[in-house]
Amino acid sequence: MGAATQYATGKRKNAIARAWVTPGAGQVVVNTRPLEQYFPRPTLRTIVQYPLEVAGLLGKYDVRATVHGGGTTGQAGALRHAIAKALVTMTPTTREAMKKEGLLTRDSRVKERKKYGQKGARKRFQYSKR
Repeated sequence: MGAATQYATGKRKNAIARAWVTPGAGQVVVNTRPLEQYFPRPTLRTIVQYPLEVAGLLGKYDVRATVHGGGTTGQAGALRHAIAKALVTMTPTTREAMKKEGLLTRDSRVKERKKYGQKGARKRFQYSKR
């Protein structure tokens, strides 16, 4: 990793992603595995590559990332957040576009806890009048 490398962390639900972005050929490596292997679903791959697409830098930066916690969707969202943050610190001109697309905001939506006296977070037990 040279001086041109930028590091950032991203979070989504219970997933935490750490990303190192370096100028390169556009390779994305997640947990020592290529992006296609780590995220087999095309939708998740699109989520991860979206910040690069918005910045118009697809294929110009290499991303090396470590992700843990949560599920696949949460991990993809966390990685997207990390990449966006790293790109903005590298190329501040992309900040406006990234902000407009909401890529710099941490998605704070998490699963709501189950409440006592209820079946779930909001669902109640069946009520019978008679």
